[in-house]
Amino acid sequence: MKKSILKAAAVVGLLAVVAFAASQTVITVKGSDTMVILAQRWAEKYMGARSDVKIQVTGGGSGTGISALINGTTDICNSSRPMKMSERDKLKERYSSLGVEVKVAKDGLAVYVQESNPVQTLSLDQLNAIYTGKITNWKDVGGQDAKIVVYGRENSSGTHVYFRDFVLKGKDYTASMQTMPGTAAVVNAVSKDKFSIGYGGAAYATGVKFVKVSKKSGEAGYEPTAETVKAGHYPITRYLYLYLKSKPTGVMKEYIDWILSPEGQATVSEVGYFPVK
Repeated sequence: MKKSILKAAAVVGLLAVVAFAASQTVITVKGSDTMVILAQRWAEKYMGARSDVKIQVTGGGSGTGISALINGTTDICNSSRPMKMSERDKLKERYSSLGVEVKVAKDGLAVYVQESNPVQTLSLDQLNAIYTGKITNWKDVGGQDAKIVVYGRENSSGTHVYFRDFVLKGKDYTASMQTMPGTAAVVNAVSKDKFSIGYGGAAYATGVKFVKVSKKSGEAGYEPTAETVKAGHYPITRYLYLYLKSKPTGVMKEYIDWILSPEGQATVSEVGYFPVK
């Protein structure tokens, strides 16, 4: 008798779990590694208040997220760069829509060096020369007589594309650049190498120091802070985006609206990026 009651209770419990899972709305989010920590924090907070919503967040790079959006394997794409027109055309071919772009945060794309590196400031022109291979020794930018070890992101990364387009003016990266699979990997490599340099989201700077960046040689340089980004002083500033196949409705719209709400934007600041509202 007791066994029958226990079995019945187990069945009821299982059915309850299945019914609850079926009642949940699942939102998949994929893309920018720069945005992974932020996206995960948003998801955790939102799911804490909405047990009927499950949000799954993965990285892989902005290009990977955009491809997943086009292929229909993710609901939301995180991207640290704007979608290209060619990518929007592919969306239109499949879904008769150029997609929907939502600016959700600002990022001061930081330049990192090892904490013991004496170099304090680099201009955009000097960064261009370092990352295109024209400058290869720290002594040429006010540092020690040592080879510059250059780290960057892989080409599927929106950060890789933005830095190339904005700082390198579309030129190719130096062949000696060591590409890393994520910003955290760049930071980790730079933190262990006194003569290295890397770039990535401002929120990842742990165990390294920011290099101040100036628009032109001889001008004042700035670190990426809320004040310098808002005032337009920090020169390597970009938006962080969400992309969707079409205009959001229902639970999806509620989630996007929450991200843009005071609570969602406060989370942006907590993580280390800068709110758009």
